[in-house]
Amino acid sequence: MSTIFDSRSRKGLAYLLLVLPIDLLSFVLLMLGSLLGAVLLLTPLGTWLLALVLRGAAGLGGSRRALAARMLGDRVPAPVRPVVAGIGLFGWRRAILKDPVSWRVLAYALVKPPVAVLSLALAGGFYLYGLISLIYLPFYDDELGAEALGIMVTSVILLLLGPWMLRSVLAVERLMIRGLLGPTRANQRISDLQDSRDRAVKDADSTLRRIERDLHDGAQARLIGVGMHLAIVRELVGAQASAEQVVAAVDTAQETLATAVAELRDLVRGIHPPVLDAGLEAALATVAAGSTVPVTVEIDLPRRPPPALESIAYFTVCELLTNAGRHGGARDASIRVDLRDGVLRLRVHDDGQGGAHRRPGGGLAGLSERVQVVDGHLVIDSPAGGPTTITVEIPCPAMDDPSGSIEEPKFSEMPVLRA
Repeated sequence: MSTIFDSRSRKGLAYLLLVLPIDLLSFVLLMLGSLLGAVLLLTPLGTWLLALVLRGAAGLGGSRRALAARMLGDRVPAPVRPVVAGIGLFGWRRAILKDPVSWRVLAYALVKPPVAVLSLALAGGFYLYGLISLIYLPFYDDELGAEALGIMVTSVILLLLGPWMLRSVLAVERLMIRGLLGPTRANQRISDLQDSRDRAVKDADSTLRRIERDLHDGAQARLIGVGMHLAIVRELVGAQASAEQVVAAVDTAQETLATAVAELRDLVRGIHPPVLDAGLEAALATVAAGSTVPVTVEIDLPRRPPPALESIAYFTVCELLTNAGRHGGARDASIRVDLRDGVLRLRVHDDGQGGAHRRPGGGLAGLSERVQVVDGHLVIDSPAGGPTTITVEIPCPAMDDPSGSIEEPKFSEMPVLRA
């Protein structure tokens, strides 16, 4: 009985009981408003009344999505709607009347009452008939032994099938909410692209600020120091100082310049690791060789991915292997990379303690955002106790120049000046 009347079933039945009067009232109000607006279309009031009806329907859609999220755990994103602020009353009316979202919500409100009645009758009937039959079973005449047995068996079967019927009618409800109250595929795609654009802009701004900070605090300060040492050399030469003093000042300037060059080289590595110049396969083999966890690598790349995707894949694998050893306590890990049907897939598996999840501000959340910037997605399978498998899929279009390598500047050794 605990399975038949579990928390999920109770919430589902409560949802069906709650939405039925709401659906009936919404149907009456919106139907009357729509009919009156259609009749008044011969006058200017008709379009205004229809706009108000559609605006009310849009509010109904938002409340219904919130109710489904709270009681059914089905979170449907809000559809993309036109911006109506700052365009005046007539612009607001025109935008509302042309908004397909409001018309879809109105259609949902008009077709929902018979569906709600049928859903409650089916799901509630299984539970209600089964319970009533079992409750009244002791009051049946003892002479009806076979019939009473049949009623009992039927009641038990109905109660056992009750959760299945409830899930079925709620599945129909979810489909209607997603199809009529949620975003269309095109709208969802637009929203995803907007989110990807915002993340890309944010990531680019963060990277630019990091580079500016590193240049300001590192290489720029070193180069200013070189200038100061050269000024000292000039003063020493003008004052006809000893050769030892001049050479010491030049050596100091040269050491400072070499440090600045090394910091610039490290900065370039942070933007594009030189190990990627040889390709993703060689880069991941290098990462595996230097990992604290034994790693096996399987790579199947019929062609070389674009440089930007190679960089994302490289840093993603590095972060995941670090997490596996540092946080997961893994003793063994594997990397699988392949490119099929225009999709670059990364699979990192470890035998650690599991429990990995996206934590706001955490490493996995950052990796997920980085992958989403290029329209990819990251899937985490990490039950408590392990193992952990993280899969990344990134669309990988073909490119004209598959090499895409970035040549690192070559800095020759600077000779030491001697007197």
